[in-house]
Amino acid sequence: MSKNVELNIRSGPDSLLVEIAEYITKQEINSELALSTARNCLIDTIGCGLLALTFPACTKMLGPIVPGTTLPNGVRVPGTNFLLDPVKGAFDIGCIIRWLDYNDTWLAAEWGHPSDNLGAILSVADYVSQKNIASGKDPLTMRDVLECMIMAHEIQGVLALTNSFNRVGLDHVVLVKVASTAVVTKLLGGNTNQIMDAVSQAWVDGQSLRTYRHAPNAGSRKSWAAGDATSRAVRLALITLSGEMGYPSALSASKWGFEDVSFKGEKLSLSQPFASYVMENVLFKISFPAEFHAQTAVEAAVTLHPQIIDRLDDITNIEVTTHESAIRIISKSGQLNNPADRDHCLQYMIAIGLIHGDLIAEHYEDNVASDPRIDELREKMTIKEDKRYTDEYLEADKRSIANKVQIFFNDGSSTDAIEVEYPIGHKRRREEGIPVLEKKFESNLRKIFDDEKVEIILSKCLDQNKLESMSVLDFQELFSVKENSF
Repeated sequence: MSKNVELNIRSGPDSLLVEIAEYITKQEINSELALSTARNCLIDTIGCGLLALTFPACTKMLGPIVPGTTLPNGVRVPGTNFLLDPVKGAFDIGCIIRWLDYNDTWLAAEWGHPSDNLGAILSVADYVSQKNIASGKDPLTMRDVLECMIMAHEIQGVLALTNSFNRVGLDHVVLVKVASTAVVTKLLGGNTNQIMDAVSQAWVDGQSLRTYRHAPNAGSRKSWAAGDATSRAVRLALITLSGEMGYPSALSASKWGFEDVSFKGEKLSLSQPFASYVMENVLFKISFPAEFHAQTAVEAAVTLHPQIIDRLDDITNIEVTTHESAIRIISKSGQLNNPADRDHCLQYMIAIGLIHGDLIAEHYEDNVASDPRIDELREKMTIKEDKRYTDEYLEADKRSIANKVQIFFNDGSSTDAIEVEYPIGHKRRREEGIPVLEKKFESNLRKIFDDEKVEIILSKCLDQNKLESMSVLDFQELFSVKENSF
């Protein structure tokens, strides 16, 4: 045969496509820990979305693509009166829950926020439920939503354990698109083969570059990138279920597949089978809307605040000891140009904690950032790596996110070195953290709803059995408003 022709033999599907599809269609979710954590994750994520509605930079992204258009029986977006198609619904829900960098976190070889997938899950669950009612069937329940959340968390999180997309310049929302595509294809009625086809489409798709998360280009796209990924997932699932073909070697095809083109020839690997591990061990951002590698540093800074607030001018050096991932992602000097730049700057977040004794979303806005004390403190910071912190960050039985802050003064004195290894949202501090998470949820509810409505929502959402048995339609109605507040 001539060497100028290519042998056209279509192989069977890539093993990863098979594993994802079979997990989605065959795995039973029976972990009570995963289900209870998923409920906490759900309310926390919705709450983050409600808080984001108080920021015009977020709300300008929302609503129908063509302003003024309405869709009967459309998808509801919590805290709004929008009725949208499921693709735009996924974008809007995904956008609000990620806007403030305040939803959950997963830290491994790849970082990410698995609750990002809720944008696709909740949108499609609402859409399917309304279709079911129209055809005389029962709507989906919130138990269905929780199970989809657990599975999406698992796909994104297990893939993240050993595969670093950031090291090849890709953004972690590639995993949101893959995980969301898998679970919503099932929600839409897809079988194992259709899930494989849809997921192959997600890998073939163009992927986001991380440049919008890093100096010198850090910007607000990082706040809507998850919404973009979830909406694309819904679109690809719908395309596949219309009869569109899949691509069995989308990952492994020589020269043209994802691994060769986008992953520098490395093979994607799974270090453990899919189950419910990720949801059981997910991290919550409970105390601060801060990039997670900085959570413990901010906690240390807040602890130091009473000791140093009257001595800011006497500070000569602020020694910050951290781990390699924090240095690589959020340690930066120079001008910070916007809120997205600031909430990914370790030094800025520490300075805010030292000055204000807290860190809230409003602290990233221009009016706060103009305080000259912030940059003065940033310039006094030295950042160093503790190898133990880096190692324990990756150890499966620890997964610490350690930081230490110590402050030195011009008279030669210093504060104690405040070390925080596990943030309050870590599994090791879960008992301490859940009451705080519930208070965070209640506080975010009060940004949108009156006292009576808040009490109704809390009574239904803080009870595992009540929430699981609630229909998706009733849940969505619970968070709807007659008029937008923005």
